[in-house]
Amino acid sequence: MRRFRRLTDQHRTGTHNRRLGLVLAFNAGSINAGGFLLVGMYTSHMTGFVSMLADNLVLGNTVLLLGAAGALLAFVGGAALTAILVNWARQYRLHGSYALPLLVLALLMLVFGLVGAVTLDWRTPFAVPATVLLLSFMMGLQNATISKMSSSEIRTTHMTGIVTDLGIELGKLVYWNRSGKPPERQVRANRQRLGLFASLLGMFLLGGVAGALSFKRVGFVFVVPLALLLLTLALPPLWIDRARLRLMLRRGDRSVAAPFRHDA
Repeated sequence: MRRFRRLTDQHRTGTHNRRLGLVLAFNAGSINAGGFLLVGMYTSHMTGFVSMLADNLVLGNTVLLLGAAGALLAFVGGAALTAILVNWARQYRLHGSYALPLLVLALLMLVFGLVGAVTLDWRTPFAVPATVLLLSFMMGLQNATISKMSSSEIRTTHMTGIVTDLGIELGKLVYWNRSGKPPERQVRANRQRLGLFASLLGMFLLGGVAGALSFKRVGFVFVVPLALLLLTLALPPLWIDRARLRLMLRRGDRSVAAPFRHDA
């Protein structure tokens, strides 16, 4: 219980961030691959949606324009919700400041896994299925959560930055330093960061393979085990906070918990 709580507790270390980042990279890779088989879109890649928005703005294709705008707004909405939940929990010194958005993510994944077949073809005002908006919202929620946890060091829903940083560290690793050059002026790779980026990339790839295979075999419910895993990570710190939350609801005031530093 304590080990799980530490992964999502407000008091964090680099080790906790790396471990949770690997779990979430696997989760993102799985959902991204399964989502592509469902709707033909990688809903974690906002670069593609921004390009789609620009292209179809010029071409005058209103349907695709609305679809791209909807996915972008959903992703932004998920990230914004994370900021609201984390800062609210920090204000009242809750242990589950980072567990709250993960709890929401897990519940949304359960909804997707259990009733996704119903919502797949339900069209929205953005001219895309509700599933696209739901997946984009989930990816924004997850990416913002691990970003805030790690002070923007770790991203898990898209690999462009990870692969770029991996290439930089590899370049530094194979760089040939001139003999006799002072140690402080020699180029040295950060092996810890190199291992982190390689691990995140590997877990995203592994999750993608697992997600694609699982969706082909069992359909929407392939995300249910992932959702249960996130629930296992999110519930321990929230369980610790239950007494304080109950007292806050009973009294209906803000004196239960001392103010805590807001995060920008």
